[in-house]
Amino acid sequence: MRGLLIWSVLLGAVLGKEDFVGHQVLRISAADEAQVQKVKELEDLEHLQLDFWRGPAQPGSPIDVRVPFPSIQAVKAFLEAHGLGYTIMIEDVQSLLDEEQEQMFAFQARARSTNTFNYATYHTLEEIHGFMDLLVAEHPRLVSKLQIGNTYEGRPIYVLKFSTGGNNRPAIWIDTGIHSREWVTQASGVWFAKKITQDYGQDVTLTAILDSMDIFLEIVTNPDGFAFTHTKNRMWRKTRSLTPGSTCVGADPNRNWDAGFGMAGASSNPCSDTYHGKFANSEVEVKSIVDFVKSHGNIKAFISIHSYSQLLLYPYGYKADPAPDQGELDQLAKSAVTALTSLYGTKFKYGSIIKTIYQASGSTIDWTYSQGIKYSFTFELRDTGRYGFLLPASQIIPTAQETWLALQTIMEHTLNHPY
Repeated sequence: MRGLLIWSVLLGAVLGKEDFVGHQVLRISAADEAQVQKVKELEDLEHLQLDFWRGPAQPGSPIDVRVPFPSIQAVKAFLEAHGLGYTIMIEDVQSLLDEEQEQMFAFQARARSTNTFNYATYHTLEEIHGFMDLLVAEHPRLVSKLQIGNTYEGRPIYVLKFSTGGNNRPAIWIDTGIHSREWVTQASGVWFAKKITQDYGQDVTLTAILDSMDIFLEIVTNPDGFAFTHTKNRMWRKTRSLTPGSTCVGADPNRNWDAGFGMAGASSNPCSDTYHGKFANSEVEVKSIVDFVKSHGNIKAFISIHSYSQLLLYPYGYKADPAPDQGELDQLAKSAVTALTSLYGTKFKYGSIIKTIYQASGSTIDWTYSQGIKYSFTFELRDTGRYGFLLPASQIIPTAQETWLALQTIMEHTLNHPY
């Protein structure tokens, strides 16, 4: 074991990657509001360098936090001193990362077609771009690749458009990977793209959808962050923009939208993982989507896909008021979750963001809903915390398959309920 630890440190050092040897993920249980506040105190202690995977919200909701090795004793002592129970979810983060890297390395092969592309492993940005080009080449009458902007670091921002013709038809938008470390989402996005090309002309429901509507799919919504998770820090969540006057990098692209921007549920500290950015739409990755949605003007459903926690969420996140369409959104969420669970029995909760998880301001779907896109949803895919963001690649295809059933339910409802 010790030899393996040394090897992973050496390998990390050679590759210039941040290592997570000895880091643990703890699940903290806060029984009442006073205990939730105690965990928030812990969150404010920057010197501990804690990474909250699921932050303190309401009593009874699990709180997951990655604790660096040097902080473990202090954190456990704090929890014990305040009567906060905890369990160790991940004993050593680096050992999971090593397994993930070995798996990727073992299946690293340049696919010559989307039929030989390996959907059961994680891929780099370059490999995903290569997949997109293969898919467009194989299905030129159904799929096209649009560039909607460039990232902060100058990378192209690509969206796949699935269309059977017509001009500015009503459309469905799906994005994955806005938080770069949520790798099962980009991997699922790749699988969805292939699934659409396979099912068109074969599956009655999808064929009906695409005969009347277009689908836009942004697989890597935060390309700079995603590239960084592969080259430097697997746990990176934010964009890679620079903030004047701060040495900390990036903003949370799911707190940067112009819906309750800067209110409770986001941080004004550039070093926080939920930093809302300098101003609404300051992040070009967000602004590119905003401009696209506004110029298109006919998007009817907007689905943004995250991990983890197994949730299907609708507005609002920044305020407790029910959305005007809450009744319909709740029924649709229930139907979508029922379809998802039917495949492998995976259980999802559903509801508004603020009631189901926590207050979050400046989030994607609060903005899209404010723009009149009624069917605005956010998914949190597998799992519920055993692996968190480090979901084994063996779960990619099952995750994508079950999620597709929920997506199809939302898309079909959108088709059948024009507005």
